[in-house]
Amino acid sequence: MNMKKNIEKERQWLLRDKYHNKKTAGFFKDIEKLEKGEPIDYLIGWEPFLNCKIDLRFKPLIPRLETEYWTEEAIKTIKTFNKSIKVLDLCSGSGCIGVAVLKNIKNSHVVFGEVDKSLIQQIRINLKLNKISREKYQIIQSNLFGNIKEKFDFILTNPPYASLNRKNRVQKSVLQYEPHLALFGGQDGLSLIKKILKQAPKYLHENGRIWMEFDSWQKPGINQLLKQLQYKNWEFFRDQFGRWRFVKIG
Repeated sequence: MNMKKNIEKERQWLLRDKYHNKKTAGFFKDIEKLEKGEPIDYLIGWEPFLNCKIDLRFKPLIPRLETEYWTEEAIKTIKTFNKSIKVLDLCSGSGCIGVAVLKNIKNSHVVFGEVDKSLIQQIRINLKLNKISREKYQIIQSNLFGNIKEKFDFILTNPPYASLNRKNRVQKSVLQYEPHLALFGGQDGLSLIKKILKQAPKYLHENGRIWMEFDSWQKPGINQLLKQLQYKNWEFFRDQFGRWRFVKIG
């Protein structure tokens, strides 16, 4: 019953947001895709995210409410600094995190680091769509820090952290339609998180900070890793649904 209700609600969103309440042939084709499990976000083609419109035409990872939650918290923190702030949006995907920073913070400059070549174009589209001035950002195709050459005040990252060992727990539609490159972080889900935490200090200014998303069950492993890597200060936070979701380091 709930599934039927959700499909009906999504039909209404699709009709309103993409077809402006006109039941065209395209609308009925999209309904077929929706009923087969394709995410409504891809069918509509964009997602709202912190006063921004995030285009999804190249099928990046769909921005989640949990990511929006901690990004908003990061923006509140960055706004308290009365100086120009340099931010790295690492594993950018759609670019939603960095675009939101630029849209909501006047004195910010963002470098987008993304490994997937097709998503470099996606980030460009989203910057243009949200009317971000060209001098406020740089986009670098980079495998983590591979092509990053400077230091930052903040590194904000939603890295791939789904575990291949727990693949059976991932929603079927997510597995079928969303990019595995953006989802999976090795067998335990921590392989990219480990690499980022090992390398990140070289790319931070003195007193620089990292904000990182993870899955709730990974908290003990990340806590242990931070100790092993001799980080001095960090704190874990829950998302709006009460689940451990992000860590602030520094």
